[in-house]
Amino acid sequence: MTGRWIGFAAAALLAAAPVAHAQTPAVDSARLPGAIGERFDGYVGIAGAVSVPVRNHVSRINIQRRSLYTQLAAAKGVSPSDVGIAAACQLLSRVTPGEAYMLPDGVWRRRLPGQGAPVPTYCR
Repeated sequence: MTGRWIGFAAAALLAAAPVAHAQTPAVDSARLPGAIGERFDGYVGIAGAVSVPVRNHVSRINIQRRSLYTQLAAAKGVSPSDVGIAAACQLLSRVTPGEAYMLPDGVWRRRLPGQGAPVPTYCR
C-alpha cells in the first residue's frame, strides 16, 4: 500500500472517529460476541443473528460512513470505495479478541486471544 493510501486511511479514521464509535449499547453488545463486525471495505457487517434495532443501527452507521467516504473521495479525487478500503485498514486494526471481522475473501472470522490484528496485507 502506498503512502497515498495510508494518508486516506488516516484522514478517514480521524474524520470517522465519531461515526465509528457512535454506537448504542445494543450494537456494542452485538459486537462483543461476534454478531456484527468490521468489514474489509470500511463498513460494519452482520455476521450472526441480531435484533431489528441492531440491524437498523448498523444500517445507519453504514450510511454515515458512506457519506463520509464520499466526501473524502471527492476532496481527494478518488472513489468512495478506495476511501472505505483505506479506512478499513485502520478500523480492522481496532478489532479486539472475540470480535468478528471480514477480510476481502468474504469469510467472517473472530479474532482469537493472542492473535494479531486482522489487517490485510495491502494495508501494510
